[in-house]
Amino acid sequence: MSPRGIRARRSRASQRTMWLAVGVAVLAGTGATAVSVTGGSGVTGADDTSRPARAHTLALDGKDPKKRELPRTDTQSFSLVGVSWEDGADDFEGTAQIRTRSADSGTWTDWRDLDFGIRAPETEEGDASAVRGASEPLWVGPSDAVEARVVAGGEETAVPDALRLDMIDPGDEKGGTGQDRSGGKGGSANGNGNGKGKPSAGPAAGESATASAPTVGGDAEPTTAPEQSAEPAPEPTDAPAAEQPTPSDDPTPSEQPTQEPTADAGAPAPSEEPASEPAGPSEEPTAPTPSPDPTQEPTEGPAGPAPSEEPTAEPTAAPATEPTTEPSAQPEPTGSASPSAPAAPAIVSRAEWGADESLVTDPPSYLDKVDAVFVHHTAGTNDYDCAESPAVIRAILTYHVQTNGWSDTGYNFFVDKCGTVFEGRAGGVDKPVRGAHTYGFNGYSSGVSLLGDYENGGTPTAAAQQAIADLSAWKLGLHGVDPEAKVTLTAAGDTGVYRTGEQATLDTISGHRDGYATLCPGATLYAALPEIRRTAGISMYAH
Repeated sequence: MSPRGIRARRSRASQRTMWLAVGVAVLAGTGATAVSVTGGSGVTGADDTSRPARAHTLALDGKDPKKRELPRTDTQSFSLVGVSWEDGADDFEGTAQIRTRSADSGTWTDWRDLDFGIRAPETEEGDASAVRGASEPLWVGPSDAVEARVVAGGEETAVPDALRLDMIDPGDEKGGTGQDRSGGKGGSANGNGNGKGKPSAGPAAGESATASAPTVGGDAEPTTAPEQSAEPAPEPTDAPAAEQPTPSDDPTPSEQPTQEPTADAGAPAPSEEPASEPAGPSEEPTAPTPSPDPTQEPTEGPAGPAPSEEPTAEPTAAPATEPTTEPSAQPEPTGSASPSAPAAPAIVSRAEWGADESLVTDPPSYLDKVDAVFVHHTAGTNDYDCAESPAVIRAILTYHVQTNGWSDTGYNFFVDKCGTVFEGRAGGVDKPVRGAHTYGFNGYSSGVSLLGDYENGGTPTAAAQQAIADLSAWKLGLHGVDPEAKVTLTAAGDTGVYRTGEQATLDTISGHRDGYATLCPGATLYAALPEIRRTAGISMYAH
């Protein structure tokens, strides 16, 4: 459980704008207000067959200061949901639960808890006026109705102000919109940054790149074979735009539930103390990053093609990583540690998974060096098909920008259960892009998030573990860091595990919970980290 943070009001120096559709529908007798939110300034020329992700909200109003309830209510289509409140510096202790109705079957789910292990970045990005406090987003699949209840607990005497339900429709984009922000490196060789690139032919997710590539133990295999990866999209004639949605339809209460499961307590987050944000890069490293073919059936094994240059069969272990300090205000991105470094693992670019670049209005920030990789899980569900992975990631991007109020998705990379790696925050997969994933340690690290819930019974597949190991080995190797070493970092904020300025000695591949008070990345994924570190040390992508 996270300790209760200090509720310091932020300076909110920078600004972000959210467009609200005209019209607010007050739900008679439900204590909720319906609002529809869409992305920022769009790109003209959207084609008729695709649409960007969109956010819809329901204000959770009520007279009881300690709880809010929303009866079963019909909504616009959504696939991801969370709750948020006005003050991003205000931690929440209590529980938030939702249940949803499947748009396909009409069946209502059981009650599901929302997690609270999320925290705004410890930089100016986290001080923006649009930053809101929020739960972790929960992927629920295509849904058209929702029921919710939020109860203050612990030291809380009231639920937060301006509490609302945030529902994200991931859209059905066939490619990214707007300008490419990948920095010209990484991703698919076919991605052109304009939403018109198609995934190139390559090994299937989880397919072995070479016969001698290391694999992770088979005890982590899924009980059922995951579905094939996402279908490559037909090439559109125009890039889709971030469309302005119509006002949210008046949601109407539906039938009341017949059973009332008990609630589980959520984990609040600690307070933060913002640190300065580093400036952008002055030079551009290079590293080719071919893309996987998301149409092929995945098999157990590492995801990625053979490197362009022959690596040694067993790389020599590097010396332990030297402790570092917080990056300077004017860093220069570090390139490959060696001119003969192996190629990157296959990474699906933002253009290929359909990122709406019109949402991302701020340029990326860069670190001096990546000293560590923090492993996360997205929570939510493990029942997604791998063909749905791009939609899940589009929804998370939209939630991080339009609900949390951040400049981009917080994670640097995503991995799905089929072992496919996806580019996360924009700026270049081979560059030290500063993310927003591990509060207190974002200034030293890269964040990799595995799609799924690994705290409540889910087990990471061998393909996913291999992909995390290969990606971490490559990313750390670009900066001369041994994936099996330890590193000492200085906490840039109170994390619930470390105080501001305290020295933290961590594995160079660590779990989110190692630096921050949270259950992330879940019990089973955290238990797999020692083997992931070992596999990274002998990875074909290790430098």
